[in-house]
Amino acid sequence: MSFVVALLTVGALTTGCVAVGVSAPDASSSTGAGGPADTGLSPASGASSPVWADATGPAGGGPAAAIDPAQARQQLGELAVGAASSMAGYSRARFPLWRDRGGNCDTREVVLKRDGRDVRTDASCHIVAGRWISPYENKTVTDASTIDIDHMVPLANAWRSGAARWTDAKRSDFANDLDHPQLLAVSASTNRSKGDQDPSQWKPPNHAYWCTYAERWVSVKHYWLLTVTGAEKVALVDMLGTC
Repeated sequence: MSFVVALLTVGALTTGCVAVGVSAPDASSSTGAGGPADTGLSPASGASSPVWADATGPAGGGPAAAIDPAQARQQLGELAVGAASSMAGYSRARFPLWRDRGGNCDTREVVLKRDGRDVRTDASCHIVAGRWISPYENKTVTDASTIDIDHMVPLANAWRSGAARWTDAKRSDFANDLDHPQLLAVSASTNRSKGDQDPSQWKPPNHAYWCTYAERWVSVKHYWLLTVTGAEKVALVDMLGTC
């Protein structure tokens, strides 16, 4: 099931989900232990390949649904399970955003153009018009001010599951990751509802998107060697059961 995701940001959510022009506090601040240390190696060295692929869909493109649910289940089984680590020391500033991508565009603007349809920008690469699909409720959005850029695995969740041990440079790579299904556009309302919660705490209102959501979540955590809690893993197994 492939819902092409829309993204436009309206500010900065402290949960790891970013919006254009508005900032909000972390939706939750749970804690947890563990998470892989920064080894200096590429994430998921030698691990099985990602279960998602780029594709162009009705809304213009961007990371698509995983094409192999069985592989997603395999990758989920490879994730380390542990309690969430402490939020001590967390700050969005420890995940530098947004990276310059050339042509006056940054990561956020690249994602907005990638995931939208009929997107128009000005000379500064600011979005002035476009149309996006928010997959969390399967809704078409044309008002840029009501769209956020979501980090599939929120920055605060990543901090609790291993990123606290990374360098700021590596955290910036994670926060600006265009090569894996980490960034997508959703409605501001669902983004704020999600906050920094994992799938055991929040799921998209659109039940038909649960399979894709779980596949993307697992793919990101697997690549970046992040841990999952026991409840999170159970929820992901249930969501993958809808594939």
